[in-house]
Amino acid sequence: MAEFTENCGLLSPTAGEKAGEEDGKTQREVSVSNGDCGGLSADVVGSAGADRQGLEAATPSVVLDPKSGIPRRTSIIKDGSRQRKERKKTVSFSSMPTEKKISSASDCINAMVDGSELRKVRSNSRVYHRYFLLDADMQSLRWEPSKKESDKAKIDVKSIKEVRTGKNTDTFRTNGIYDQISEDCAFSVIYGETYESLDLVANTADVANIWVTGLRYLISYGKLTLNMIESSQNSLRSSWLGDLFDEDDVSGNKSLSLCAAVQLIKKLNPGLKNVKIELKLKELHKAKDKMGCDVTKEEFIEVYHDLCTRPEIYFLLVQFSSNKEFLDSKDLMIFLEAEQGMAQVSEETSLEVIKQYEPSKEGQLKGCLSLDGFTNYLMSNDCHIFDPEQKTVCQDMNQPISHYYINSSHNTYLIEDQFRGPSDITGYIRALKMGCRSVELDVWDGPDNEPVIYTGHTMTSHIVFRSVIDIINKYAFVASEFPLILCLENHCSLKQQRVMFQHLKKILGDKIHSDPPRPEDNYLPSPNDLKGKILLKGKKLPNTCNSSEGEVTDEDEGAEMSQHMSIDGGEQQTVAQPKKFQLSKDLSDLVTLCKSIQFKDFPTAFQNQKHWELCSFNEVFASRCTTDYPGEFVNYNKKFLTRVYPSPMRIDSSNMNPQDFWKCGCQIVAMNYQTPGLMMDLNIGWFRQNGNCGYVLRPAIMREQVSYFSANTKDSVPGVSPQLLHIKIISGQNFPKPKGSGAKGDVVDPYVYVEIHGIPADCAEQRTKTVNQNGDNPLFDESFEFQINLPELAMVRFVVLDDDYIGDEFIGQYTIPFECLQPGFRHIPLQSLTGELLPHAWLFVHVAITNRRGGGKPHKRGLSVRKGKRNREYATMRILLIKALDEVFKTATQPLREATDLRENMQNAIVSFKELCGLSAVANLKQCILALSSRLLGADNNPVVLFNLKDQYPIVEAQGLLPEVLKKVVTAYETMIQTSRTLLENSESVYERILQVQKAAMEFHENLHDMAVKEGLKGRKLHKSVESFTWNITILKGQADLLKHARAEVLENLKQVHYAALTCNLAKGGPSATPSTGSDSRPRRSLEAIPEKAVGEEDISDEEEN
Repeated sequence: MAEFTENCGLLSPTAGEKAGEEDGKTQREVSVSNGDCGGLSADVVGSAGADRQGLEAATPSVVLDPKSGIPRRTSIIKDGSRQRKERKKTVSFSSMPTEKKISSASDCINAMVDGSELRKVRSNSRVYHRYFLLDADMQSLRWEPSKKESDKAKIDVKSIKEVRTGKNTDTFRTNGIYDQISEDCAFSVIYGETYESLDLVANTADVANIWVTGLRYLISYGKLTLNMIESSQNSLRSSWLGDLFDEDDVSGNKSLSLCAAVQLIKKLNPGLKNVKIELKLKELHKAKDKMGCDVTKEEFIEVYHDLCTRPEIYFLLVQFSSNKEFLDSKDLMIFLEAEQGMAQVSEETSLEVIKQYEPSKEGQLKGCLSLDGFTNYLMSNDCHIFDPEQKTVCQDMNQPISHYYINSSHNTYLIEDQFRGPSDITGYIRALKMGCRSVELDVWDGPDNEPVIYTGHTMTSHIVFRSVIDIINKYAFVASEFPLILCLENHCSLKQQRVMFQHLKKILGDKIHSDPPRPEDNYLPSPNDLKGKILLKGKKLPNTCNSSEGEVTDEDEGAEMSQHMSIDGGEQQTVAQPKKFQLSKDLSDLVTLCKSIQFKDFPTAFQNQKHWELCSFNEVFASRCTTDYPGEFVNYNKKFLTRVYPSPMRIDSSNMNPQDFWKCGCQIVAMNYQTPGLMMDLNIGWFRQNGNCGYVLRPAIMREQVSYFSANTKDSVPGVSPQLLHIKIISGQNFPKPKGSGAKGDVVDPYVYVEIHGIPADCAEQRTKTVNQNGDNPLFDESFEFQINLPELAMVRFVVLDDDYIGDEFIGQYTIPFECLQPGFRHIPLQSLTGELLPHAWLFVHVAITNRRGGGKPHKRGLSVRKGKRNREYATMRILLIKALDEVFKTATQPLREATDLRENMQNAIVSFKELCGLSAVANLKQCILALSSRLLGADNNPVVLFNLKDQYPIVEAQGLLPEVLKKVVTAYETMIQTSRTLLENSESVYERILQVQKAAMEFHENLHDMAVKEGLKGRKLHKSVESFTWNITILKGQADLLKHARAEVLENLKQVHYAALTCNLAKGGPSATPSTGSDSRPRRSLEAIPEKAVGEEDISDEEEN
């Protein structure tokens, strides 16, 4: 059995195998490449295994500065809240400057003729290093060395049925080294009448793409491949660029000056540097021994092709274009539906996209999208990673205001540090324009009877209160119409309090919410109820006060900070007693829904606190609550507003991690807006959703009156279905040098971190390898998978860093809520440390989100983790030791089992069907039908199977005798449809039974404590009983929701099968049933997938390797 060393190097399985390697070729040059397409020797592969993408298991850990031995800290994490893991410098050769990029099918064919070293994967974890090459006549795929005769160590191209990407054959799935094989470097060749599979792993994803693309061309066009390539190569691009060249050639000399040619290419691709374009043109002239600087049309087109072709987009285009150099309207329709998730796309939709993004007139007239048009589309707002629905207010804004996270600022008037920094009204303008809905005013007596704002007991400068209120009046509702909270820290004398009142009433007028709270209400009004209103948070006199002023306790965060400053300076600490001060009744009456009170403990708050009263928590105390009382804190925040402000130790205006408090439901987490970095990235990214209105609805489990949620859980959340996030980092564009870097030159060695921020169970990060000396168009091609246990609170952060840095490594970042991710191929705009967009700097990624399937390692998901009813895990009810309630919850056992069986049977059947289609769990059913479409066509190009779409459940009808492999697919499809039908027909009754149990149990909720006492429960047992009740209710709600979602999933799957059958002309009734016409029904080789033969029918025994 093959073994892996610590650095993932492969050890030879046997001495004989090693000898076989030594006798054969171990190294060979590749003239046309895009990455390290050239074969590496077995020795090189073994020793540098950690630097490869093909077989890997690299885990980052702490890296020490070579001089000081101190862990390096990145500028993106100002407060060091995350310890930087070791970033072992790794190398990718994807874009070495001396190599030619792969940008056409002919490049792929040439590279295959030259050959590449690939790893051949067999069953029982056997892996063999072989050198694969295409015969010059393009008729056979050969490999060497081999124990077989040379004429047998080959596969005829004519016998190849399909080329499948990823680890999607039984050999890969059941292999013991599955985890160490990169999904992006693996591919399989399905060949022969018995559908044998040749399973291969390339050194890089680029090499895999070359072989997949080249073989698919050969399958489609056979001997005519080169003729086809020559006849169609870039004709749309050439005609378009020729027209542009002629327009600029005003003199009619059939040439442009060097400067004009540079400017024209720069206009077409603004991200390119002038010097790079000029250098490329001069190199071309030098290679041709050409005198002078004028650029001909052919030279212009050649340089544009060299500089502006993105290989990763070319490979993608070829995959969906049935191996053409362009996408027709039907190709594009399939891409939009299957990959980008667009629903009910018509051919007219495709033509609109072509009209909008295709630059060539010829392409627009013919309805074709060229490589340049496809690139334009993928880089447009239509392919932005952020869901456009979230760019407007899309959440329910009628919940109590305590059910929302509120975008909040701390000491808004400060624009630098907390102790000596200047105060400025621009702090309020910036915060309000960014959608902030809670700003702070620290008001003190000022000269000339005018109150001023600054941090008391510090050296911060002063600004006049009136000018701040003027600014707030002007900008309060520019970014959002929802209520603005003014956190008023009042330290003024009664005389200047009257001035404050006059300014507030005169300037803000009716905008101030003045209606007193209604005692009969249990919750605060909703954001919709308070639209256009300003709420004052501050101290309030008791209702019994009839005089013009009264005494209240002071709130003084500045004194708290000043005290800490004194302690740091060596002075003795004194415990500051709460001060009393006189409060004007007029000012007191302006405070209605946000009365400031002091927090004592949770039991006292639950018993005495009114819903309109608000407590402010110091960051340190709030952190203690999240650790010691996570459940109580969540329940407290269901009804009451909580404000958390930074520790007074943060004199440098650094920020706390808002996620630490959001996970407990804290609504107002005050941030220092003037300090960029990770924490502000999270805050800005989080409130980008819901139209950036400053209010984000909290997860349902944090709002429901009875629900069990522990903020510090490191496991799945009861009642919430985990999601799997699949992210592939494909490439980058135009990465700048880090601003603070001391390194010379503009060259960067970029790598990408993907971070997940959320509850502790979700926090994770993964990184790509480093691409050496290429910030212009680095290719990463690395895939990651994350389990998200509480999707509603999760965020994804993409960070691009420079591995070759001096002083600063931060290049750019983008942070997005999980719920705002758009699936498919997406471009991500990068932002600077201070939040500005970096010009033309992008990440290109693929995103897919699936339901959690199975458990454990990836290769154990799917078939191998399908559990029969005997081993299946069912949701269970906890015992309360309260007889009446235990009897009620006991009745939930059977419907919970039935609900689980309905879901699991349906999902297992779908997994089986996907695997037989040769696709991974990431695929949807539309992609499955598209993948099978060419195999479902017989020799006469007529379908051997049709879908009868008359019924709600699409039925497969064979049009003759089916081969064995198709029978298996049909059987799996019928099982999938049957389990889906069973779920739809039975889910409603099971759902109702679960809800009935929940309703019956909730009738005991108000008397739960008394019932427990009657049963003799007290102390810890009483607390446990109440907690178990909450747990059971949460489980019942969650399981009912899961069943409801499963029902919706089935309906969506049936819809996908329906539309895919129409798109592929597989609907009974012929092409007339197709919603769009005009494209031929030729086999779609690019998407086809053939089910390989069953495990156990291996053509070659494990003892013989060819």
